[in-house]
Amino acid sequence: MAANSGILKGWAVTLVAAIFALGAEDSDQRLIVIAIVPVLMFWLLDAFYLRQERRFRDLYGIVRQKSDEEIDFAMETPTDQQAAFGAFVDPVNSVFYGILLAVVAILTYLLLNS
Repeated sequence: MAANSGILKGWAVTLVAAIFALGAEDSDQRLIVIAIVPVLMFWLLDAFYLRQERRFRDLYGIVRQKSDEEIDFAMETPTDQQAAFGAFVDPVNSVFYGILLAVVAILTYLLLNS
């Protein structure tokens, strides 16, 4: 699951760059505003995978402390509602997608007001 984070970040940058390239060439530059949508969607997806990874690490921590007789091989991960928000505002995700969102906002403003 850790590899998904890098892949999602790469796709986010690629898709935003493609949208800007298409918006810069077309006569209607208002299409550039659409670039905000993939940034938010990839941010949410990245947070989901980070939360899943943390839940499975927690499950592993629970199982490794049990004796062989106590292990039931259930793959039900512990649930924590605050973990979802914690994954969304994780420093790595917040900095990367925050900067990407800021760049999209600045370039959108500059292109639409030029």
